Amino acid sequence: MAYGRRKLKKNKVFATGGYIDYQTIFLVVVLLAFGVMMVYSASAYRATLSGLSSGYFAMRQGMIGLAGIVVMMLISCFNYQFYKRPVMQRLIVTAMIVCAGIALVLGVSSNGSQRWIEVGGIQLQPSEIVKLLIILYLPSVCVKHPKYLTSYQGIIRLIAPCIVSAGLIAKENLSTAVVCVAIMVVIIFVACPDYKILVMPVVALVIAGVLLITTVGYRGDRIDAWLHPETSDSGYQTMQSLYAIGSGGLFGKGLGQSIQKLGFLPESHNDMIFAIICEELGLFGALCVIALFVMLIVQLRYIANHARDRYGALVVTGVMTHIAVQMIINIGVVTNVIPNTGVPLPFISYGGTSLAFLMVEMGFVLSVSRQMLPYEAPTKEELQMQR
Repeated sequence: MAYGRRKLKKNKVFATGGYIDYQTIFLVVVLLAFGVMMVYSASAYRATLSGLSSGYFAMRQGMIGLAGIVVMMLISCFNYQFYKRPVMQRLIVTAMIVCAGIALVLGVSSNGSQRWIEVGGIQLQPSEIVKLLIILYLPSVCVKHPKYLTSYQGIIRLIAPCIVSAGLIAKENLSTAVVCVAIMVVIIFVACPDYKILVMPVVALVIAGVLLITTVGYRGDRIDAWLHPETSDSGYQTMQSLYAIGSGGLFGKGLGQSIQKLGFLPESHNDMIFAIICEELGLFGALCVIALFVMLIVQLRYIANHARDRYGALVVTGVMTHIAVQMIINIGVVTNVIPNTGVPLPFISYGGTSLAFLMVEMGFVLSVSRQMLPYEAPTKEELQMQR
């Protein structure tokens, strides 16, 4: 693993020196740069038709990415342990529930869903903030109240704010609610000493998810479009995505040569950008993108395993889950493995709120890696025991 090592200096709020995690920074920057390139390729035609510069969406994505890198590095200089203090946790829980419900009250309708709020002419998606807040909240209560992890009542008490938040989000944005629940379940799973106690809560969550899907009309239509995209009006986007993937072949048509982005594939620069990657760069390019994500996830797992304390390990576990689940869902939707739902591809899909708060999460990861325990080579006796 690639690290720079300086003497760690920290207090209750700040932490400087320590490890500089060059490998994580490199992977994030590569994904961001690749994302800007693909956003330009996928959105240039749409931007031109709208009377904008061909690079309009790519420039916005690049600016958010650059600002995100600055914010990521600044947050890495804060002591992540500061956020597990009781006062901070009360603020985080309050903010979590407010962000989950504010779109229902003050939300702006777009594409049939009320997921955004408008602040100073800029549309924000508050549910993206909830993911970050869950990642900061749950590890703290798991560390502070380990006895809660030994009973059903305790687990319910732990996850109650997260369930309330996910329930509020699910009304208009089931896919984001699923990501929030996945983050919650994995953090609890890693923290819990007895995995069997999680069976009933997970079953209850699955049943609740099935009921949400089957009792809301348009979600049932999405299931039908998933099973029969060629005969369903709702399956148009899926079919165009599959056409893009199939026409890419092994090495693709070449960067910028996509046909499906010319008005055929909706959201080609956003949720469906992986289809454009497959069309222009082929199977080889798609596998390279997946490999970058796998490398990042492996790196996050390494940081979690070597974190200085349990809180830091669980925070990084939450970020790792967020990235992994969104990647799997996005690619699953594009390839029609799972029903169509609006989840962006991390670091690559166009989207300001999603990218901005993902970079904040990576800042906390770097804060944890800065304080990692130093690596100690195994002794001869330990090596002999391993043999």
